[in-house]
Amino acid sequence: MATPKSVLCRLAFALGMAALVSIASADEAAIRKNIAERLPDFPKIDEVSKTQMPGLYELRVGTDLYYTDELGDHLIEGQLIDTRNRLNLTEARISKLTAIDFASLPLKDAIVWKTGTGARKIAVFADPNCGYCKKFERELQQVKDVTVYTFLYPILGGDSPAKSRDIWCAKDSTKAWRDWMLDGATPAKSLGQCDTAALLRNVNLGRKHKVNGTPALVFEDGRRIPGAMSIEQIEKQLVASRGKAG
Repeated sequence: MATPKSVLCRLAFALGMAALVSIASADEAAIRKNIAERLPDFPKIDEVSKTQMPGLYELRVGTDLYYTDELGDHLIEGQLIDTRNRLNLTEARISKLTAIDFASLPLKDAIVWKTGTGARKIAVFADPNCGYCKKFERELQQVKDVTVYTFLYPILGGDSPAKSRDIWCAKDSTKAWRDWMLDGATPAKSLGQCDTAALLRNVNLGRKHKVNGTPALVFEDGRRIPGAMSIEQIEKQLVASRGKAG
């Protein structure tokens, strides 16, 4: 049977929590109202939430982050760093927001190659005319026991769409891709009928996940990395991703 003291403690806790929720709601309302009135061109705010820093609120606009005070009097665009733990809180939050469920990727629409056992996996959005993609492709050749799924993502203009089609429609698309990316051997022109629906699906997939540049990497734990990585960085992330995915 609960004692009067324990009942009072629970009641005080409940009232305290209610007060905090009320204050947070009031702050969010003030932030939304003031920013909308003062910055009419500011994009729609999807979410307002408290940060670890007292008095500082996060504004989420899609996958972009901004920070403000409890009244929306000041707006900050930048990185929030936890100095005690040496963590980039902004980067960690964006990584979570932009993560892609690896298991949901339509791997049938990707060009596939592997080294060794191929036990570890990585997906790459790549444009055939992307210099950084070529550099990354060469780096990947030195990584052991990995399966690489490349989603052709022709977003650089020029002949990127045509080149992607020629590679995808080749008799051996993996060979055509590697010959071009590693050796600079121009893929043969695609003639006749070829189902290129996968290329359109890749573009739509990239847009859905706001892939704005190449290469864009997706690891098994869903972590997404924009840009090329060194062998050491790739290996470190593959180990970390494999552990989380397992």
